[in-house]
Amino acid sequence: MSFKIAFIGAGSIGFTRRLLSDILAVEELRDIEVAFTDINPDNLRMVTELCQRDIDENGLDIKIHATLDRREAFKDAKYVICAVRIGMLEAFATDVEIPLKYGVDQCVGDTLCIGGIMYGQRGIAAILDFCKDIREVAAPGCMMLNYSNPNAMLTWACNKYGKVPTLGLCHGVQNGHTLIASALGRDKKDVDITCAGINHQTWYISVKTDGVERKDELYELLKKHERAPHESVRLDVMKHFGYFSTESNGHLSEYLMWYRKNRDYLGSWIDFSKWEQGETAGYLRVCKEGRNWFETDFPNWLKAPANVYKEENRSIEHGSRIIEGLETGRTYRGHFNVMNNGCISNLPDECVVEVPCFVDRNGISVPKIGDLPLGCAAICSQSIWVQRLSVEAAVSADINLLRQAALMDPLTGAVCTPDEIDSMIDEMLVAGAEWLPQYKEEIERAKVRLAENPPKHKDYTGFSLKEKTVEEMKLEKEKYRKLSQAAAKENVK
Repeated sequence: MSFKIAFIGAGSIGFTRRLLSDILAVEELRDIEVAFTDINPDNLRMVTELCQRDIDENGLDIKIHATLDRREAFKDAKYVICAVRIGMLEAFATDVEIPLKYGVDQCVGDTLCIGGIMYGQRGIAAILDFCKDIREVAAPGCMMLNYSNPNAMLTWACNKYGKVPTLGLCHGVQNGHTLIASALGRDKKDVDITCAGINHQTWYISVKTDGVERKDELYELLKKHERAPHESVRLDVMKHFGYFSTESNGHLSEYLMWYRKNRDYLGSWIDFSKWEQGETAGYLRVCKEGRNWFETDFPNWLKAPANVYKEENRSIEHGSRIIEGLETGRTYRGHFNVMNNGCISNLPDECVVEVPCFVDRNGISVPKIGDLPLGCAAICSQSIWVQRLSVEAAVSADINLLRQAALMDPLTGAVCTPDEIDSMIDEMLVAGAEWLPQYKEEIERAKVRLAENPPKHKDYTGFSLKEKTVEEMKLEKEKYRKLSQAAAKENVK
């Protein structure tokens, strides 16, 4: 089979390399055309060098076409894989550091809460430009596989306004599946799950072994699991709502109004075993460490053995399985982010849901789930309205909708007054001006408002670890090599 796959944000070195290795592990896909594009020439050079070395070592006759011109990369592409971070870590820092001055304490800040809302404003402006290029130069019917966050918002914008068929992909469901299987004492392949909800607020509504429903046993089993001390938020939500969530402590805690609204209470729910347990701005810290370490360690990646393209070496990421299913007809079942259109009957038709889907040569089939459990639907519904307001704000550059999104966000609204939210948004618009072209006029007005009414910040500090230096990381080389490969997904514009 010969067709073209283009990677945008290809400079996310560890992630791009892993996805390409997954794809080229499929026998029928070893004659494809591959294009990489990024705005960072150094990262683009490094990822191309590393992936081309892997291809050559596996004896394949593929030459990666690397270009800074995305239209050139997209030309005649059948699939576009999107893994961009608009604004890189510099913009990401504004998503978590400015809100912290107002008492909004985020662990990640890339999906919901005020950080995810503002990240969405940057991402939607850019991804709609990508869609325009895809419509104009890619192969007819080109599909986008979107790995970028805020996943639901970007996927929503692509399908509604970009007019490019887009699937949002994440690995939260797979990771939770692993933990559930461990709690049940079974192999993952023997535990059948059904998840439904929205990205990063997806619920395991069915968990079966040998055809027997086990979800009602999960809470007690998970309380006894070795991970229980590090999953306090997850277990507390399960205690009150009855279903296990896909997301770890840090992620889940910032999507809700209960756990991070004051510093004293937050200390009851987080620990420092890993950043994802809830550390303030923990993901930003590890991404910075990963970037700094990668810049030091990259020569060693080239000295290490090449990736071996074998089925057993494929990762848990959905991308390669989707392309394999569409091209070969092999059926694959995975949980993807798609437009709802009645799949979950007690959520709005116009929203993006994460649900089980089937892929084969006929396309993507989305079974009907029916109603979510009422409490789970209530949590998702509140977040969907934040997403919808955010998408419409980004498309129309409407600051009133942007403010409403922040007001409706559970954590932001629990911590801040309306006046504080207005001031915080003005600060974030001005700080992110470089990446928010649609708000150019509004940013000038925000500067005037801030000058006339200087922000009143709170005396608030979170729970943060010190960022490690390269010298400190050298003492744990293997640990930080793994972290840099994982964080590399997020280190590009």
